Amino acid sequence: MSVRYIGSKARVSGLIAELAGFPSGAGVFVDGFSGTGVVAEAAANMGWPVRINDHLTSSTIVAAARLIASSEVLFAELGGYEAALEALSALHPVVGFITREYSPLSAEHAGVERRYFTKANASRIDAMRAQITAWRKEGVISAVEERLLIADLLAAANRVANIAGTYGCFLRHWSSTGMRDLELRPRELRSQTVEVDVYVGDVTEVPVGPEDVVYFDPPYTKRQYAAYYHILETIAVGDEPEVGGVTGLRPWKHLASDFCYRKRALGALVSLMRDCAAGRVLLSYSSEGHVAQDELIAALAPLGELTVHSLGDIGRYRPNDAAVRKADSVHEYVLELRRTAQVALVPAAQHAEREVA
Repeated sequence: MSVRYIGSKARVSGLIAELAGFPSGAGVFVDGFSGTGVVAEAAANMGWPVRINDHLTSSTIVAAARLIASSEVLFAELGGYEAALEALSALHPVVGFITREYSPLSAEHAGVERRYFTKANASRIDAMRAQITAWRKEGVISAVEERLLIADLLAAANRVANIAGTYGCFLRHWSSTGMRDLELRPRELRSQTVEVDVYVGDVTEVPVGPEDVVYFDPPYTKRQYAAYYHILETIAVGDEPEVGGVTGLRPWKHLASDFCYRKRALGALVSLMRDCAAGRVLLSYSSEGHVAQDELIAALAPLGELTVHSLGDIGRYRPNDAAVRKADSVHEYVLELRRTAQVALVPAAQHAEREVA
């Protein structure tokens, strides 16, 4: 998906999948905070059945769409995948929720001009989203086909959004990106099917067994994803929530994450790792995070055998000039926890550090 997602693991997804290793014939790869799904996709490429979860519907749709095989989305009633996209692209614009709330038309409706999308693009988003819903209700498309079309619409909307990187705010003036015409683009689909389960909700409620390998990539900083990607969530869900403020923010406080609060982050991380029933757990974290690496290692060491895998330095999320001046990169690493039979008897397990080649 063409979205500058905070904390994206696109550059290191292969390294993380290598840490999981190849499947042994039992268990699944569980991605508890799937984001855009690049790590789950890398694990699937190694042969893993996958289970993905995120508390945002938009994220799980994008992540699951990466795992769709061409044989699963024939679009028989519409003449094929590309024909379905062409039918959506040919729709007449509709002034719907996105147009009323997130285009200049919002000045009339909400009293503030929100320049997330041009009126032309917003009304096409509304038309396409409504048609996808209608097709699904009428049985014209399957649930998997619906997921693919919504993911393609999210990607198209993001390519013409008048934003600096996230939907936390819109640009005051129209950017060249924001003035482009909305365009649906067919993606390359997988040739082989992947066994995938999709969950939307609290990561602690995702089923996990001792033979599974679990990967956690929780938020590191104060940035709340539910607020930063609220418009994509609205398009994905297809609802019309009560929104407010300059940015038209949908209700999100019920999705606020403890990992985003400095005083709660360490306790949340320890609980997450301690309560996970998997034999192996991989936890991504960063030097930019609320919890220092040494502090995190000390807190997790009593839970089992702990290994630190360095992923190196990657580009930092830079939403503005101040962030650019602050730092160009952050150090990413993965803490690997292996359960041991003696874990309850020892005060601390050994931990080591190695570089991932």
